[in-house]
Amino acid sequence: MAKKKFYVIWKGHKTGVFTSWNVCKKHIVDFKGAQYKSFISKDEAEKAIKGKYEDYVGKDTKKIKLSKEELEKIGKPIYPSLSVDAACSGNPGKMEYRGVDSQSKKQLFIQGPFEKGTNNIGEFLALVHGLGYLKNKNSNLPIYSDSRIAISWVKKGQCRTNLPITQENKQLFDFVKRAENWLKNNIYSTKILKWETKAWGEIPADFGRK
Repeated sequence: MAKKKFYVIWKGHKTGVFTSWNVCKKHIVDFKGAQYKSFISKDEAEKAIKGKYEDYVGKDTKKIKLSKEELEKIGKPIYPSLSVDAACSGNPGKMEYRGVDSQSKKQLFIQGPFEKGTNNIGEFLALVHGLGYLKNKNSNLPIYSDSRIAISWVKKGQCRTNLPITQENKQLFDFVKRAENWLKNNIYSTKILKWETKAWGEIPADFGRK
C-alpha cells in the first residue's frame, strides 16, 4: 500500500496543503512557474506552506524520521546495484518505467510511455527488464524495487493485474506477455531487494514528478 503523502503548493491555480496528487496536479497544470513539493507528514507540510519554496528546493522531504536503532536494523543500500521504478499519470494512464545505477543515478534503460497502464504493471516490467539487462551483461549486481506487489509478481512469474486488455493498451500487454515468457524460460540468480524508502528516501530510479 502506498504511503500517504501531503502536497504543498506555494504557487498555482490554488495554494495550500493537499492530500491527493490528482487534486494537486489540477492546481498546477498549465500554471507557469508552479511551485510545489510532497511531504510525508502533515506537520511538515503545514510548516512548509508557511515558509518559502526556495527553502525546500533540492531537499529530500520524503524520508520518514527513524530512530538510530531502526536505521541500524535496516542498514544501508548495497552499492553498486540497479534500481528500477515506474511512473503513471492516472490509473490507468500513460505509464513508463526505467532502470538506473543506484549510486550515480545514471539511466541505463527506459521504456514508454504506454497508453492505459498502471504503476504496478510498470514496476513489474521494470523488474523483469532489469533482470534481463543484468543477465545479458553477466552481472551479479542486486536489483532494487520499492514495490512489494511487483516483487511478488516476479517471484510468481506472472503479472497478476486486473486491468482489462483494450485496443489502447494492447502494446503494453504484448510487453507483459514477453516479460512473463522471459521469466518462464530463464534462470537467474539476481537478488531482488526491497528499497527501504522510509530509511533511504525515494528510490534512485524515481521519476521525481510528485
